[in-house]
Amino acid sequence: MRLQGPNLRMIPEGDDRERLVCGDCGFIAYENPKVIVGAVCTWEDKYLLCRRGIEPRVGYWTMPVGYMELHETTEQGALREVWEEARARAEIDALLAIYSIPEISQVHMIYRARMLSPDFAAGPESQDVVLVSWEDIPWDDLAYPNVRWSLEYERQMRGQSGFPPRGRPVEG
Repeated sequence: MRLQGPNLRMIPEGDDRERLVCGDCGFIAYENPKVIVGAVCTWEDKYLLCRRGIEPRVGYWTMPVGYMELHETTEQGALREVWEEARARAEIDALLAIYSIPEISQVHMIYRARMLSPDFAAGPESQDVVLVSWEDIPWDDLAYPNVRWSLEYERQMRGQSGFPPRGRPVEG
């Protein structure tokens, strides 16, 4: 007898939506959203950006961000991504934003973080890593809309719950 695992798409008894169910043992495979964690990192007045070295959106710019791993907090995951993608060390100041993106079944938790030093380098998933001023952010080459949202919101929230005020406030 060869077990097939969850291979039937059906509504299990007592549920209200289709799930993958094993026809042999009744095991239900729940497909849940992925949690994405990352950080808008700054060193003084500059922003840490990574040019993606992997699909999707290879060659486009993002903040250090990626899938949360098992057995880590969201904060630990964000700092791990900062290290993996940008070889930078940072400390989290605050949760900056949560983006619920049901179209791709993801929840993004983006933190605001200060780099502990200006040291960085491209990690294995990045083609390049840079520290750029606000005016030099490559807005037309950002990988995803949430990168822009996060950068703009960090700029707007400067001076609140952490970062000291710098420059003039963002208008808009």
